Amino acid sequence: MLRTPTARVAAAAVSAALLAGGLVALGATSAQAAPGDVVISTVYGGGGNSGAPFTHDYVELFNRGSASVELGGWSVQYASATGTGTFASNKVDVTGTLAPGQYLLIRMSGGTTGSPLPAPDVTGSPALSATAGKVALVRSTQGLACNGGSAPCDATQRAQIADLVGYGNAGFYEGGGAAPATSNTTAAVRGSGGCADTDDNAADFSAAAPTPRNSATPKAPCGSTPDPDPEPRPDCTTPASHKISQVQGSGDSTPLAGRTVRVEGVVTGDFQRGDQLGGFYLQDTAPDGDPATSEGLFAYAGTSVTDVKVGDRVFVTGRAVEFNGLTELSPVTSVDVCGTGTVEPTAYDLARGDGTKLEHLENMLVTFPEKLTATEHYQLGRYGEVTVSAGGRLYQPTDRPGVTQAGNDRRRLLIDDGSNVQNPPAVPFTSPEALRLGDTVTGLTGVLTYGFSKYRLQPTRPVAFRRDNPRPAAPAPVGAANVKVASFNTLNWFTTLDQRGADTAQEQERQLTKLVAALKGLDADVVGLMEVENNSDTAVKALVDRLNAAVGAGTYAWGRNPNPGTDAIHVALIYRPAKVRPVGQAVSSEDAVFERPPLAQTFRRVGGGEPFTVIVNHFKSKSCGDATGPDADQGDGQGCWNARRVRQAQAVAALAGSVPHPLVIGDLNSYGEEDPIKTLRAAGLASQTERFVPAAGRYSYVFDGQAGELDHVLAARSLAKRVTGATIWHINSDEPTILDYNTEYNPPSLYRPDAFRASDHDPVLIGLRMH
Repeated sequence: MLRTPTARVAAAAVSAALLAGGLVALGATSAQAAPGDVVISTVYGGGGNSGAPFTHDYVELFNRGSASVELGGWSVQYASATGTGTFASNKVDVTGTLAPGQYLLIRMSGGTTGSPLPAPDVTGSPALSATAGKVALVRSTQGLACNGGSAPCDATQRAQIADLVGYGNAGFYEGGGAAPATSNTTAAVRGSGGCADTDDNAADFSAAAPTPRNSATPKAPCGSTPDPDPEPRPDCTTPASHKISQVQGSGDSTPLAGRTVRVEGVVTGDFQRGDQLGGFYLQDTAPDGDPATSEGLFAYAGTSVTDVKVGDRVFVTGRAVEFNGLTELSPVTSVDVCGTGTVEPTAYDLARGDGTKLEHLENMLVTFPEKLTATEHYQLGRYGEVTVSAGGRLYQPTDRPGVTQAGNDRRRLLIDDGSNVQNPPAVPFTSPEALRLGDTVTGLTGVLTYGFSKYRLQPTRPVAFRRDNPRPAAPAPVGAANVKVASFNTLNWFTTLDQRGADTAQEQERQLTKLVAALKGLDADVVGLMEVENNSDTAVKALVDRLNAAVGAGTYAWGRNPNPGTDAIHVALIYRPAKVRPVGQAVSSEDAVFERPPLAQTFRRVGGGEPFTVIVNHFKSKSCGDATGPDADQGDGQGCWNARRVRQAQAVAALAGSVPHPLVIGDLNSYGEEDPIKTLRAAGLASQTERFVPAAGRYSYVFDGQAGELDHVLAARSLAKRVTGATIWHINSDEPTILDYNTEYNPPSLYRPDAFRASDHDPVLIGLRMH
C-alpha cells in the first residue's frame, strides 16, 4: 500500500475512483498487483557520483505478468524523499511494448565517474537522489501535481500510479515501509529478478549493486508458480576470450580498458550482497607464468546477476575497467557457473624489499605466514579496518633513529571487512575484548585488493588476533620514589558543552568518569594537564572536585594559572597538599610565541627541604592551517609549525634556567628526534623516558598507524640524579577510538567507566626521591 504521513484518503473516495477508472489502486487498502502489471524493478541514483560504478542514474522497468503491455502514454515520475516538489516536475515519458519477463532501461541524469550504462531504451533528464526518493510508474503522461507528502495524492492521482518505490527516508511508499536507503554504489533492487511484488517496498526491495538490464537482456518470465530454477541455463560452451592475466596486464592498469571480455576462473571471495562489496573475486587456476601479472580479478556483480559461492568455476563476461586503481569487470553482463574448482593461496612475506609492489598479487588469494602486529585501528568503528605490520609495530620516522617512511610503508597492510558500510552495527575485533595495538595475528589469509589508495586484504578465513599486548591495570613501578609526577593530555576536557569536548551532558559525564579513573590509577602527587578548557578555573575545579569525590575530600588541589593564554584550551596543574607544597607563586612566560603559555610551579615535599619545579607545556600542534614560510611543512617529517615549536622550546629552556631543579613535562607535539626536543636536550634537559622506558614501549600517541612519543618528561642534570624511574601508561593510544566517551557512532555496549581510552594520549609518570 502507499503510505503518507498526512491526511488519509477516505475509503469511499478511493472506491469511487476505482469504479470510475477500472484500475487497481495502491491506497490505504491495497490489493495485490494484477497479473501483467509492469513494475519498477530497480532505482539507482548514484550515477556519476564519487565511487559510482555507472555514469548515470537509471530506473528499470520489468513486466512480471504473462501478457505484453503497451507502454505508450505511460511515464516515470520522480519526487524527492521529503521535499515540496511534485512528481510532475521530474517526468520521463515511456514508449514501446514490454513482453513478459522483459526489462526496459530508462537512463536519467549523470556525471563523469563510472562506466556507461548498457544501451538505454528511454532517456530522460531527472536527477535522482543517491540515498532517498520516490519513483512512480504512472499510466499517463500527465504529471502528477502531488508528492505523497507535503502535497498528498488524492484518489484520482493514486489510481494513475501503476507502481511506486519509496526508498531511504521517503514518506510515501508501498506497504509497511520504504525500500532500504541506497548509496553511490548500491541501488534499490526488486527481488527475484523483478518478480517479487507483495505491494510492500520494504519487503520487495533490497540495497544491492546496480546491474542494469535493458530490453535486449534475456527475458526472465516469472511464471504462475515459483520456478525451482529461475536462473537461465549457464553457458558453459562459449570459451573465455581472454585470460585473467591478460586483463590485468603487467602494469598498474588494465591494457584492455573499455573492452568487453569473457574470462574463466574459480571464485575465491564472495562479497556480493548489497551491504558488502557488491561483487566477487575469481582467480585463474592455470597461471601464465609471468611473475609481473596477477591471476585474480574482481567482478562487480551483485546477487541479482548470479549468486555465486567460493569454489564455483565461473565464466564472467563484462567490461574491463580501472576503478580507482583496481582492475575489475564492470558492468558484468553474465556469470555462468560451470562446476567447481580450488585455488591455493599464494604465500607471501609482507616485509618486502625496496621498490617491490603488490600489483602482481592484486585480486589474488594470498596468505601471510609470518606474525603480523596490529599497528592502527583508527577506522575500526567507522569502516571495520585494521592495519597490521611485519616485524612489529610501526614507529614514527622522526621519533627514533633507523626508521624511514618508505620502510614503514613496505611493512604495512590494511585488513578490511569485505564491506562498504559505514559504522557497522557489529564492529569486528571487539569481542570478547577489543583489539589493542600490539596484538598479533599469524597466517592471515584473504584476497588482496586495492581501494582508497591502499592495498587491502579482504579476509576469507577468520582473523584471530592473539593478545600479545594485554591491558596494563596500573602504571609500571617508578622505583623507590617519595614524589610522583605525571603528564596527561585530557583530550579536550570542557565544562562548556558542544565545543571541543563533550557535546551532551551524557558524554560529559562519561568523559569525566574516564578521566577520574585514569587520574586515580596514576596516583601521582603532581599532575600536569593539557587540553583543559580555558574558562578560568571552572573546568579544572570540576575535574578536581570529581577526583576528590573518588579518592577523598581535599586529596587534590589545583594551582592557579597566572597566564592561561588566548587559546580555547590551556595547561593546568593539580597536586596533593598532603605530599607536596607550593613554593611561591606559579610563573609563566610572556613570550608571544605561545598561544598556550607554560605553567611553572616550584614544590617541596612535605617534611622535606629540597625544591623542584614542574613546568607544564603544550606546544603548537603539527596541523598546518595557515602556516607559511619557515612554519610551513618542510617535507622533513616534522610537520607544520616546527620552527615555532623550536622557538617555544628555546623559551621553555630559558624558563627552566631560572627555576630550581626543573622538570619539563607535557605534550610537546614533537617526536624524540625532532628539532624542538634536540633544542631542549642541548639546553641540558634529558629525556627520562629514554633513560628508563625500553624502546618498544616508548610511545604515547599513534598517528597514521605509527607510534611515537609526543608526551615527554625531561629533567635538568641537577634533578636527574633524583629520578628513580619513569613509565608510560598505555591506556589510550593502543585502544580503539570507539571505546571513548563519545556516543555518536560508538556502540553503547562497548563503553566502560574505566581509564581505557580516556584520551588519545598516554599519560607519563616519573618518580623522584627528594630530600
